[in-house]
Amino acid sequence: MKSQQVRQQFLDFFASKKHAIVPSSPMVLKNDPTLMFTNAGMVPFKEYFLGQKKATNKRVADSQKCLRVSGKHNDLEEVGKDTYHHTMFEMLGNWSFGDYFKKDAIAWAWELLTDVYKIDKDCLYVTVFEGAEEDGLAYDTDAYNFWKQHISEDRIINGNKKDNFWEMGAQGPCGPCSEIHVDIRSAEEKAKISGKSLVNKDHPQVVEIWNLVFMEYNRKADGSLEKLAAQHVDTGMGFERLCMVLQNVQSNYDTDVFTPLIREIEAITNNKYNVNEETDIAIRVIADHVRAVAFAIADGQLPSNNGAGYVIRRILRRAIRYGFTFLNKKEPFIYKLVNTLSKQMGTYFPELKAQSQLITNVIKEEEHSFLRTLEQGLILLDGIIKNTNGTEVSGKKAFELYDTYGFPIDLTSLILSEKGMTLNEAEFNTELEKQKNRSRAAATVETDDWVVLMNDHEEEFVGYDILETNVKITRYRKVSSKKDGDLYQLVFNLTPFYPEGGGQVGDKGYLEASNGNVIYIVDTKKENNLIIHFAKSLPKDPSQTFKAVVDRQQRYRTACNHSATHLLHQALREVLGTHVEQKGSAVHSKNLRFDFSHYAKLTADELQAVEDFVNARIDSKIPLKEYRNIPMETALEKGAMALFGEKYGDTVRAIQFGNSVELCGGTHVQNTGDIWYFKITSESAIAAGIRRIEAITNDAVKEYFSENNKAFTEIKNLLKNPKNPKKAILDLQEENNTLKKQVERLLKDKAKNLKGSLKNEIQNINGVHFLTKRIDLDQNTIKDLVFELGNEVGNLFVLIGTEANGKAMLTCYISKNLVETKKLDAGKVVRELGKLIHGGGGGQPFYATAGGRNPDGIDFALSEAKRYIS
Repeated sequence: MKSQQVRQQFLDFFASKKHAIVPSSPMVLKNDPTLMFTNAGMVPFKEYFLGQKKATNKRVADSQKCLRVSGKHNDLEEVGKDTYHHTMFEMLGNWSFGDYFKKDAIAWAWELLTDVYKIDKDCLYVTVFEGAEEDGLAYDTDAYNFWKQHISEDRIINGNKKDNFWEMGAQGPCGPCSEIHVDIRSAEEKAKISGKSLVNKDHPQVVEIWNLVFMEYNRKADGSLEKLAAQHVDTGMGFERLCMVLQNVQSNYDTDVFTPLIREIEAITNNKYNVNEETDIAIRVIADHVRAVAFAIADGQLPSNNGAGYVIRRILRRAIRYGFTFLNKKEPFIYKLVNTLSKQMGTYFPELKAQSQLITNVIKEEEHSFLRTLEQGLILLDGIIKNTNGTEVSGKKAFELYDTYGFPIDLTSLILSEKGMTLNEAEFNTELEKQKNRSRAAATVETDDWVVLMNDHEEEFVGYDILETNVKITRYRKVSSKKDGDLYQLVFNLTPFYPEGGGQVGDKGYLEASNGNVIYIVDTKKENNLIIHFAKSLPKDPSQTFKAVVDRQQRYRTACNHSATHLLHQALREVLGTHVEQKGSAVHSKNLRFDFSHYAKLTADELQAVEDFVNARIDSKIPLKEYRNIPMETALEKGAMALFGEKYGDTVRAIQFGNSVELCGGTHVQNTGDIWYFKITSESAIAAGIRRIEAITNDAVKEYFSENNKAFTEIKNLLKNPKNPKKAILDLQEENNTLKKQVERLLKDKAKNLKGSLKNEIQNINGVHFLTKRIDLDQNTIKDLVFELGNEVGNLFVLIGTEANGKAMLTCYISKNLVETKKLDAGKVVRELGKLIHGGGGGQPFYATAGGRNPDGIDFALSEAKRYIS
């Protein structure tokens, strides 16, 4: 059975059981402060389990794309080494929000597996929760009794709290679960050892394929459990593992989920799968990781140096490293797999096809970048090895290479072993643990339980219409972190405060009590459908009624910037073409940032055209048309663009200014004229095929013009207030160029005089004319000088050191016949000696330069040059 059929049969089965079939939510989470990625199928439905939103459909089924690489659910280091762990995977799930419970969930799971998929009942085992005395939880008798209606009792296994009690995290909804395991070993192996004894023992052919979670408790901050108001079902079945079972193969990677990618990797790298264990692991790593990276980019998360972007970069670099080390690929190649992946999965996940060119470009650029890092790391590692006494390399030095330059520690270990050396792993692990402890300390957040003052299931946002209103605090809790100290999170029955989302910052403002006391709101965010207001203190009497007031000036400036991003998006598509798509935005009160897909740097004329387009719409004073709670289809009919990677509900809000129509939950001006003026302050590249524009509006533009006018006045004063400042500057430039030419002539004369004395200092060492010298000349003159010496003196090896503006420079020239006969390389010389001036460089074998920030190292570098010819 093909994988597409496996997925479709699952969805069709639950559709027949009156489940609404919903599309996969984005894998990358943008408005959940507790998670970076969807790491389980239940994540998109957290708000229903928490009772913070009522489900439109009480029965739902889907195939959710998930990513597990960090935190509690971290499978990264297992990926590739075994055949059943993955970073990105699909989780087939069916859900009940206060509807059916254990009996139906168990019966339907059994029916699907044995009647629809025709899995042999004698291959299946199930587990039930044995209870936990510390939590006061009894044996799950109900689950046991329901299971024994379908499966023999000797195939029902008791499971402990670790395996059979599922928890969202340290706090939150949780409950007992029943796992379904399948034994796909041969009959001979089954006869030797019972599959029952191998359940949950990490056996590659006795694996869990489905987990049925029965959510009925809430874990509080003190560790205690309380009953949820309703009972829910949350199931998750590993799609890739299910395909392995149904396609009668022994590895997830032997299913048609992965074989197209593996065949393409074989063709590109000229390596065969299932021949060598090291090669097999590398191929599995690459086949798995390209999926994770491609889906993340399609969802709008580009590789970067922090947050979710860092995780994606780390996954991709792991794949590149395996290709570099074990498949001997020293140039980019992983990007070539995107087309295969898109063809294979693009029908069910259309974002892959739509974003395939962007995904390809980004991966290719990341590969180029990391391969350069590997090359630099190899040079640095070579230096560490040369400076090591004995055969053990310092773990501290290796950690610096790993931490500062991103050089993989396992690659360091491999290279050392090839050279007959070892790594002080204990020292490395000590340094790594120190770093982890620092990171953990910085990121640790202690969260108390909610103190509920009144029951209010859905908080109403009224901030589109009013900026102040009377509110009641429905619940509050204390949160503590090293970064922010103690803060209080407050939830109101209704609120005018806009929570951070859609790129827009959260509102600030204050709460005013009846006695005049004020509590300042420093930020507003959304978490699991709750709008949470952050305050540094708690009101003395939280139960009273407060006047909630939004900072009007900040909201207005933010609204100007947000509306300007819509006009900017329209302008870019008009000026550059309809290939432009929004790839991210950040809307603050002081400025705005807009990321978009485009293949080239914008010219000055294009930037001016974009700016003019936006300002023309501002001048036209176009009124806002707002459509609230309209069906998604209606919004799309009006021309609104849906962005990949965003999660939309059945009803949406659309914002229209003339021909600009966008789905948006943010706050906006009532008329484009309120923006006053739009000014682009920068345009740059942030990734392959992704550009960024930063801009300002309103008060910030006024300040910008004022500062520019002030600077212009100061320049005129420096120029003695000429009538034509432009001509005065051009005259200064011309005069400067004339003086430069005079200086160049003087330096050339100096070099000619110096050349004679330098020739007298040349030494003959082992048939090589050798010269090192520290001199005071600019780089162009030094280059001319060494080439002139090379024309006049054969077999020449020259290293010149110079200092300028606190920086050091090394220049190496080697006669071409020495390059050929003695295999000397000027590029290698300056790369190695460049470390002594705290820098680096390169060039050709006969001429190369290196720059650095340590002039004190010049003399040492010059003295070290002799070892290359001795």
